Amino acid sequence: MAPYLLRRVLAVIPVMAVVVTIVFLLIHLIPGDPVSVMLGPDATPAQIQGTRQALGLDRPLYEQLLAFYARVLRGDLGHSYFLDRPVTRALAERAEPTIVLMLSALLVAVVIGVPSGIVAAAHRGSPWDRGLMLVSLLGVCVPGFWLSLNFIYFFAVRLRWLPAAGYASVLTDPVGALTYMVLPAVSLGFNQSALIARISRSCMLEVLQQDYIRTARAKGLSPRVVTYVHGFRNALVPVVAVIGITTAILIGGAVVTEIVFNIPGLGRLIISAILRRDYPVVQGVVLVTAAAYVFINLVVDVLYAFIDPRIRYD
Repeated sequence: MAPYLLRRVLAVIPVMAVVVTIVFLLIHLIPGDPVSVMLGPDATPAQIQGTRQALGLDRPLYEQLLAFYARVLRGDLGHSYFLDRPVTRALAERAEPTIVLMLSALLVAVVIGVPSGIVAAAHRGSPWDRGLMLVSLLGVCVPGFWLSLNFIYFFAVRLRWLPAAGYASVLTDPVGALTYMVLPAVSLGFNQSALIARISRSCMLEVLQQDYIRTARAKGLSPRVVTYVHGFRNALVPVVAVIGITTAILIGGAVVTEIVFNIPGLGRLIISAILRRDYPVVQGVVLVTAAAYVFINLVVDVLYAFIDPRIRYD
C-alpha cells in the first residue's frame, strides 16, 4: 500500500502543475482589467499604470507565471486585490460553510440513494422498484436551483418551518447551523441521490444473480441476510466509486446552492472574485478545488482495498 500511495502522491505533482498553468492562463487571458475595476471610472491613466506596476500586472505574462509558480511552491497563493488580505486567509474564512454544506449534502445523497437502490433491486419489477426509479429519474432531471427555490417557497415562506437563507457557524451555534443547512443540503443532495440510487440498483441486480447468492438462498438464509450481508458488500466497490464522483460534483454544485441560500462560502467568494477580476482569489479557489478532487480520488482508491480484500496495491 505504501509504494502505491507514494506513486499516487508523486503523480499529483504534474497534474497540479498543469492545473496551475491552465488556471493562470485562462484567468489572465479573459477580457477585463482588474485595476480599472479596483480604481473605478474616475481613475487617471497615471493611477492605473502605477497600480498595475505595484501589482506586477505590467510584467510579461511568462514572468507573472513563473512568479506564480514560485509562490505556490511556498504555499503562498497571493494577496487579494479587493479583500486586502492573503488569499489563504480569505479561503480559510469561507471554507467552513462550503465544507459543512458539501458533507451535509453527501450525507443526504447517501442516506437516500443507497437504501433506495438496494430496496429497488431486492424487489425488482415491483411497485417499490418502479416508484423509486421514477423518483430517481425525476431527481436527475430536476434542476437544483429550481428545487431550491421550491423548497424555500414551501418550507420557509408558506410553512415557516425553516429559514429561507443565511448561515450559522457549526462551531458556535450547532442547532442554528442545522436549521440553516437543512434546505440547502436536501436540495443539493437530492439530485445526486438519484444517481447513487440508480448505480446501487444496477450493481445489486448484477450481484444478486451470482452463483454464491443462489447458494446462500439454497442454504435457507433469509432474504434480508442474503441481500444486505452477502449481496451489498460485494456491490459496494462501484457504489463507493460513484459516491466519490458525487462528492466531487457536490463541490461544484455548492456554488449555485450558496448563491440561492445566501451562504457565505467559497462558491459566493469565487463568483464575486470573477466579477471583480480578482485574479489571486479565483486562482486560489480553483487550485484548492482541484486539490480536493485529487484527494477524493485517492481516498476512494484506498477504500477499495478495505472493502474488497481481493484488491491489492503493490
